[in-house]
Amino acid sequence: MSKRLEEIDWQHTSLGTISLRRRLEPTLQVDVYEVKLGDEFLMSSLFTVAEIELARLGLAAVGGAALDVLVGGLGLGYTAAAALEDDRVRSVTVVEALAPVISWHRRQLLPDTAELTTDPRTVLVEGDFFALSRGSTGFGPDAPARFHAVLLDIDHTPHHVLHPSHASFYTGDGLRELAARLHPGGVFALWSDDPPDEPFTALLAEVFDTATAHLVTFPNPLTGGTSSNSVYVATRGAQVPD
Repeated sequence: MSKRLEEIDWQHTSLGTISLRRRLEPTLQVDVYEVKLGDEFLMSSLFTVAEIELARLGLAAVGGAALDVLVGGLGLGYTAAAALEDDRVRSVTVVEALAPVISWHRRQLLPDTAELTTDPRTVLVEGDFFALSRGSTGFGPDAPARFHAVLLDIDHTPHHVLHPSHASFYTGDGLRELAARLHPGGVFALWSDDPPDEPFTALLAEVFDTATAHLVTFPNPLTGGTSSNSVYVATRGAQVPD
């Protein structure tokens, strides 16, 4: 049986001290992997339904084959791993600001998503997703200039961001810069910890051709009830001036 609690790694970053720990969840008798930033819990392998749905809902809205996908935020890897399950996907570029998170995957410390670093379609990029989305150099020398889908899971919500520098992305101008990096008919999908926000959905509809907010529910074994997250899916018009 696993140790009740084990801190696997912790390192200082520009956002604070980040740590990866594994603990035995007594109610289910399973190992749970958790990421903390300081004293704040960022993510848990106990709750991955919405992270997986971010990829599935986003890619379901994309037509065609040979898809290039950009994932903003690596985390525990569930969104990127779900994207790789789509046979149409030919590349997944994952942008992660924190080097320790990338190292966890390269060292294969997370068994559920260990295939990420062995799949030749995956490219891990250390960088600030938001700064790169505004820049002129793109998301790295090996990344496509444009993507068929961008799947973003970094901040808690569009209004509760991890760093003040992220806030401008969730404005009309920031979203338009992101939309310009999509192929015509491409999709931007966003995870949020809050219920669907009507003003933000309306803002997406101003920038993109379509915008839908999905409420994703899942059982919560800790409370015995149901929890939920949101996934926004916005589609760029199929015919747009370039």
